[in-house]
Amino acid sequence: MKTALTGIKPTGNLHIGNYFGAIKPALELAEKYDARYFIADYHALNVVKNAAELRGTIRGIAAGWLAAGLDPEKVIFYRQSAVPETFELATMLAAFTPKGLMNRAHAYKAAVQQNAEKGADSDAGVNMGLFTYPVLMAADILLFDADIVPVGRDQVQHIEMAQDIAGAVNFNYKKDLLRIPEPGVLENAAVVPGLDGRKMSKSYGNTIPLFSSVTELRKTIMRIVTNSQEVSEPKDPDSSQIFALYKYFATEDEQAALAARYRAGGMGWGEAKEELFRVVNRELQPIRERYDALIAEPLKLERILKNGAEKARAVAARTIGRLRKAAGID
Repeated sequence: MKTALTGIKPTGNLHIGNYFGAIKPALELAEKYDARYFIADYHALNVVKNAAELRGTIRGIAAGWLAAGLDPEKVIFYRQSAVPETFELATMLAAFTPKGLMNRAHAYKAAVQQNAEKGADSDAGVNMGLFTYPVLMAADILLFDADIVPVGRDQVQHIEMAQDIAGAVNFNYKKDLLRIPEPGVLENAAVVPGLDGRKMSKSYGNTIPLFSSVTELRKTIMRIVTNSQEVSEPKDPDSSQIFALYKYFATEDEQAALAARYRAGGMGWGEAKEELFRVVNRELQPIRERYDALIAEPLKLERILKNGAEKARAVAARTIGRLRKAAGID
């Protein structure tokens, strides 16, 4: 069975856009691959500098993925920081990574461009964590002999860089020491509409949190932006973001019935939102209950991640052993 690897950056709270666009597709990989999932807490340091915030987000992300269906008995689930071999490999890979390759990384180029637009020094605000991000990501991937790494199209460059770095190592030592990964581009990943009709995103402030209380969930759904059509007017379900969200949670029969009510007229947006709330809460309630139970047992969460790290380190040790021997530092 081939290996799939998914990295999860612990920044911000999970919302239903994450659930359908990232979590569910990633968890489906476990049906076909030997799947590994890791919380990229060292990557998060580039953005999150507050210790309490990072600890809370790590716990929330771990509990969220477990509540959504990740089975730690069937896959390897661990924190990046609990596998020190990652950072040993990153150091070794850095010796084979041209600086010019890092100069071409999208995130670094974007930061340089923003500085240019502001008339600032090109490297203002750029730390080495951001600049060398692709090397650490390559270590995350190559350490576990990943065959496929599911990513959005905007992340393909990072996989290509990992391919280049692995190729340089293999060429230098004349051995296939590192497996060359392939990007599993999520072409059909769900793009869930937010409260304002744009793509649901924390940066837009238009999200529906995955684990909010029933009361907060209903309040959030009631904030969905609508047009000024009267209750009596027929409405087009295909142009309604309420209905677009409804399709993610409702059965085909429910979708057909609600679409007919839209077209017939006599239903206001408030009633459509109530129906959306009903089906959303129906699906999220058991997930929310599992999440709340996990958050209430931090020691259980820590135990799950610790067990996952032990499994991960057993795999990582083999890769580091090969590299050390080939490099002459065993």
